[in-house]
Amino acid sequence: MTVEANTLRVSGKSQKDEEKKSVNGYLHRGIARRSFERRFSLTDHMKVTGAHLDNGMLQVELAHEVPEAAKPRTIEIGTGLPSLAHRKNGR
Repeated sequence: MTVEANTLRVSGKSQKDEEKKSVNGYLHRGIARRSFERRFSLTDHMKVTGAHLDNGMLQVELAHEVPEAAKPRTIEIGTGLPSLAHRKNGR
C-alpha cells in the first residue's frame, strides 16, 4: 500500500500455491487468488494513519487533519453606531 499525490494505491500479488490438496485430497477456494491493484482518491488534508489485515479484510485508518488556516472562522456582527475608537480622521 502506498500514498502519493492524494492517491492511495492498494495492490496485492498472489503467493505460490502452497499445497493444493487437503486431507481429503481436495481444497475449495471460493475467492480467486490473483494479483490486483486498486486506487482511491484522497481529499485534501486526508492522511492514512494505519492499516491492518484481519480475517482477510484490509482495514485502512484515515484521519482528516484540517490546518487552522483552512478552518472556517466566526466573525460577530455588531449593531448600532460604530464606537469613536474605530473612527478615523474625526469623521
